[in-house]
Amino acid sequence: MDTEKHIKKFDKQVGVYEKMRDNDRFYKYRESLFGEAYGEVLEVAVGTGLNFPHYQDIGHLTAVDFSADMLASAEKEAEKYPFPSEFINADIEALDFPDDSFDTIVSSLGFCSYEAPVEVMNQFNRWCRPGGKILLLEHGLSRFRALQLVQKAVDPVTMKLIGCHQKRDISALAGDSELHLIHLERHMFGAVYLIRAEPQKK
Repeated sequence: MDTEKHIKKFDKQVGVYEKMRDNDRFYKYRESLFGEAYGEVLEVAVGTGLNFPHYQDIGHLTAVDFSADMLASAEKEAEKYPFPSEFINADIEALDFPDDSFDTIVSSLGFCSYEAPVEVMNQFNRWCRPGGKILLLEHGLSRFRALQLVQKAVDPVTMKLIGCHQKRDISALAGDSELHLIHLERHMFGAVYLIRAEPQKK
């Protein structure tokens, strides 16, 4: 993957994500999941800050995105909210934090894009403190075969145009990772995954 070209695809989508603040089809899923975040929070692929309204009880947010344009939009959006925050322009697949750095790790709609998604989940496992939470809202392969065929057919096109895979089985990826899955919900024909997990320390 050409990382620089990949990032530019997301730079071009900032306006689309900003408009989603007023019409987000995932709003109710974000609300039900990310209201559970607490303490020291890491949000990866923060985008334009669509999850910020749902944080109820967090002490500090560390927000990461590889798109500088997305990150700048999120940083401006964060001024509306009371929690202190830090913004890091980096590729999460190349970034590292000390073990047990965060109480909660949040990801929304980012695992369609990673080159090594299971390795990213394993990093979450290492970065999250014992007893902490890993909260994932992701899209991927539907439960329905007819829709799966469509997703697989359009996958090369969406990856080329917007840097996003359509055919990833997020529950299978999570199962292959080191995370301990607590609860899995699937919505919108099974193509939207809500995952609650916790770190599994060796």
